[in-house]
Amino acid sequence: ANGIEIAEQCKAKLAELSQRFPEDMTYGFQYDTTDFIQASIEEVVVTLIEAVILVVLVTFIFLQDWRSTLVPTLAIPVSLIGTFAVLEVVGYSINLITLFGLILAIGIVVDDAIVVIENVSRLMEEEKLSPKEAALKSMEEVTGPVIATTAVLLAMFVPICFLPGITGEMYRQFGVTISVAVT
Repeated sequence: ANGIEIAEQCKAKLAELSQRFPEDMTYGFQYDTTDFIQASIEEVVVTLIEAVILVVLVTFIFLQDWRSTLVPTLAIPVSLIGTFAVLEVVGYSINLITLFGLILAIGIVVDDAIVVIENVSRLMEEEKLSPKEAALKSMEEVTGPVIATTAVLLAMFVPICFLPGITGEMYRQFGVTISVAVT
């Protein structure tokens, strides 16, 4: 259940009911866990933004080219949008578990893009190929390894989706989030 939504509905209902309370009666909230949840979500969103910035900076530092940095950078929003779409289809909300999964996935998602870009750059430099020819040859060379690394990552995260019980239900969202983002 969405704790924040439930808390908002409870507060709205209490505000409605309080209109019928005796004049000398008030109500209050002694403990509201949604304050922590909202603060946590805000911090996770900040961490998500910081992770994207760090990935872009590190990628640029190592590739030394803005054009080459652009491809792995574009892999991040493509992966995030695709993940959000699948989460919507399977009925999961954006919560702490899915956001943590997305933070982890950001670093993983760019790995394959960096492998391809680095190989394309190498082929353009060493074999003096055009960008298109280098991209085609690079994909012939690295498609297998890219699929293999994706399969290994999926082999780690897909089993999480099948854990039983309440723990399994929580980690299922995490497993689905990372698996979809990586795929």
